[in-house]
Amino acid sequence: MACRISELVIDCADPDRLAAFWSKVLGYVELGREDDGSIQIGPPDAGFGGPQPTLVLSPSSDPRTGKLPLHIDVNATDRDQDAELERLLALGARPADVGQTGTESWHCLADPEGNEFCLLHTRLQPVGQCSTP
Repeated sequence: MACRISELVIDCADPDRLAAFWSKVLGYVELGREDDGSIQIGPPDAGFGGPQPTLVLSPSSDPRTGKLPLHIDVNATDRDQDAELERLLALGARPADVGQTGTESWHCLADPEGNEFCLLHTRLQPVGQCSTP
């Protein structure tokens, strides 16, 4: 038996702002809100427990220090990397410098609260169109 990643939890100052950003980036919708202010977003047709993990944006006033030990990688599904980079920047992402050399095939970005994520080069099929081995 093995585990599966079901959700990723991101501590943030403004869950509404990050939920809106990541929903647009990933094509997710709001799935629910908790009394503590957490917002869960996920795929509109699957939600929690589906083939993709949901994101939980959890309010936190703890200051962020240094580079995150974990980051998200994303791949475009319906356009090339350059077009997806333009889309992400228009949504509020910004370039992030984590020591890259400039020869990488990916782009390092930050979400509106400075959480790093990478846009990889390879275009992937949307989840519903993926073939299984």
